[in-house]
Amino acid sequence: MEVNKSKLESDIKKQGDLVRSLKAQKAPKEKIDEEVSKLLELKACLNEEGQQKFTLKTPKGTRDFAPQQMSIREIVIQKVVECFKRHGAETIDTPVFELKETLTEKYGEDSKLIYDLADQGGEILSLRYDLTVPFARFLAMNKITNFKRYHIGKVYRRDKPYMTKGRYREFYQCDFDIAGQYDLMLPDAECVRIVVEILSSLDIGSFLVKVNHRQILDGIFEVCGVPSEKFRTICSSVDKLDKMSWEEVRKEMIDEKGLDPTIADEIGEYVSQHGGPELIEVLLNNEKLTKNKAAKEGLEAMKQFFIYSNLYDTVNKLSFDLSLARGLDYYTGIIYECVLTGNSVNCTGDDDDGVSVGSIAGGGRYDKLVGMFDSKHKNVPCVGISLGIERIFSIMEAKAQLNNKKIRTTCTEVYVASAQKKMIQERMKLCRELWDANIKTEHSYKLNPKLLDQLQYCEEHAIPWAIIIGESELQKGIVKLRHVSTRKEIEVSREKLVEEIKNCLTELYNS
Repeated sequence: MEVNKSKLESDIKKQGDLVRSLKAQKAPKEKIDEEVSKLLELKACLNEEGQQKFTLKTPKGTRDFAPQQMSIREIVIQKVVECFKRHGAETIDTPVFELKETLTEKYGEDSKLIYDLADQGGEILSLRYDLTVPFARFLAMNKITNFKRYHIGKVYRRDKPYMTKGRYREFYQCDFDIAGQYDLMLPDAECVRIVVEILSSLDIGSFLVKVNHRQILDGIFEVCGVPSEKFRTICSSVDKLDKMSWEEVRKEMIDEKGLDPTIADEIGEYVSQHGGPELIEVLLNNEKLTKNKAAKEGLEAMKQFFIYSNLYDTVNKLSFDLSLARGLDYYTGIIYECVLTGNSVNCTGDDDDGVSVGSIAGGGRYDKLVGMFDSKHKNVPCVGISLGIERIFSIMEAKAQLNNKKIRTTCTEVYVASAQKKMIQERMKLCRELWDANIKTEHSYKLNPKLLDQLQYCEEHAIPWAIIIGESELQKGIVKLRHVSTRKEIEVSREKLVEEIKNCLTELYNS
């Protein structure tokens, strides 16, 4: 133990020196905060006697969720699933880990964020990075060529966590995909319609769906003179324009990726443009660009997409943005990303000015991914969207805190209370009768609870109705039915109790 203590003290000293050095160098606040967090973790490993101790904490990039948070999550997921089903989707599930070879070479530069697992019985495994690659593997394994599916499940990324911006290492993804050979842009326009429906129903504020096309980007790169082998890595740099300035992205292209400065400058002229259908027309009149086959096909496809989006009444939520790149390698056609456009929401729970949570949905077309898993390289065209459901949860939680909104954490509809002692058997009989009628019911687990405590429990948990029984009620063959929020009471006969409660609940849910 002494050896461990000495090593800990040495590590704490080194970490403290590092923090002081970073502060002196005026390093980025995010980096300093990360190292300070490590220092505090080391210090927490020593108790008052200087001995090592176990520290209770969740792993970095993960969190626990209390009942209030889970209640919000259930409400959000219910609305999302309702929308997916409204559009005819079926659901599947896949393992949280895959063979490593299934995931590698699918995510471009983000492949370094894949969590690898220890060798398990001769299989080299990794935790799934997203739900899209497992879906493509599922289609190829089962020889499925037409499928409309949704999938909600946890994914894992060895990313630098940023908890206040909804960036975790373990988090839920919420995907909707259409697989099959269909006419140009029909499934693609519906995917965007689904995003608009969901975000509008959640009332999280104003938002914008940025759209672009991989063929247009590839055409721009080719016209500007980017070597074909650098298309994907330059695309990855362009994808950072929502987080970095053009000067920083240009520097990365030139210094880190060896791109000619004149080529980078020409790319900059294109990717700085955004607008609506009118921008497509401008680009279609650009002779240099339309001489490129990929760029012309992409622009014609986007023109059709905007026509369909107008019919789906989503065009007012769209922005044709040439800086949108989506860094993942598997995209082949239209790409989209949804961002909030209103004021930032405080997702930290403290007194700061609020933190932007970044994009809240994204996706696109990936026509060649399934073919990568097929022995004959048979492709199944696919297009889909993925909701940043964790970021949406963060916004909803912050709004609830801001409005000081009381959140129901149970679905209990009726509470059976007793006004006197020795009523436990009568309470249990009533509970059984209500459970048999599929009415969500609770009662106290104390033999002789105080009536005031029982009614207070109802108010604290926002239970709408309480049934009160006592000796006089038993003799009359009635119960008292109490409306908890107004505290009004009516007498109801035992025989008609279930019918009366169902009527009351129907009125409640319809109001």
